[in-house]
Amino acid sequence: MRIQQLTDTHRFFLADGGLETYMIFDKGYELPCFSAAALLDCEHGRQDLKNYYERFIDLACQSGRGFVIDAPTWRAGVAWAGPLGHTMSQVIETNDRAVKFVSDIRDQHESPDLPILVNGLVGPAGDAYAPDTRLASQDALLVHAPQVHALGRAGVDMISAMTLTYAAEAIGIVQAAKETDVPVVIAFTLETDGCLPSGQPLGEAIEEVDAATNAGPIYYMINCAHPDHFKDALDSNAPWILRIGGIRANASRMSHAELDEAEVLDDGDPVELGALNMELLQLLPNIRVIGGCCGTDHRHVGCIAGHDHARKVA
Repeated sequence: MRIQQLTDTHRFFLADGGLETYMIFDKGYELPCFSAAALLDCEHGRQDLKNYYERFIDLACQSGRGFVIDAPTWRAGVAWAGPLGHTMSQVIETNDRAVKFVSDIRDQHESPDLPILVNGLVGPAGDAYAPDTRLASQDALLVHAPQVHALGRAGVDMISAMTLTYAAEAIGIVQAAKETDVPVVIAFTLETDGCLPSGQPLGEAIEEVDAATNAGPIYYMINCAHPDHFKDALDSNAPWILRIGGIRANASRMSHAELDEAEVLDDGDPVELGALNMELLQLLPNIRVIGGCCGTDHRHVGCIAGHDHARKVA
């Protein structure tokens, strides 16, 4: 399986940055419901997407790392079909088209020295910053299964559920991924106190999902928070710390409430963010993937890629 490339190397793979914030604030797109899948509907959108991904692929190539290329499907699930005005068949078609799009880019650039994994993104059914409506795990399974199954049929190497705010939704997504036999990653949004927006500590959320799914995720990620928000919450002596395999941090130190109100993008300090990510590697020995989240772009990921730090597997 291609996914073994993540565990067989001692150098972490790169991911991209904050696709949606980049396309909105830097390229001037209006993305309905923050859905980057809308870019697939026009030629200039597809070209801007291709250019965007290829900048990160170049960074991976220059730094001797692999790359995880995300299908732009974070807001392309059933829960967003109504707000986006899509039918169920359109949801399935969008996910299939998105995977084909990034798979074609992978085919153009992959080499023995540059492994590229196609990653199907799944987003929360509600707000990525707050658990406004909480689903029971079984309901989350039913809501997310159509998209998860569509991504699996389209041929992704892995599925990542990003910006989740509570454990029960993560459990449902993992159960849906098990039905397709596709490796799944769970990424939790964290607040300025290092806890999930639900108030649950990160370690407890990881332990809850693992207990309910027989350690179903191949690893967990931290995303949509600045390293300063969660560094102190990482207990290097806790067993769950070894389950964290990815970081996609925000560039900004602003809270989610402040980011929601911001009219200008806070892109932080790329050099500082790169250094802070390297500090996190000392606390997180099983890191497999590092990229960016809100407010980040190729500059931030380039500063991360420039650090010659091998992943030390515990």
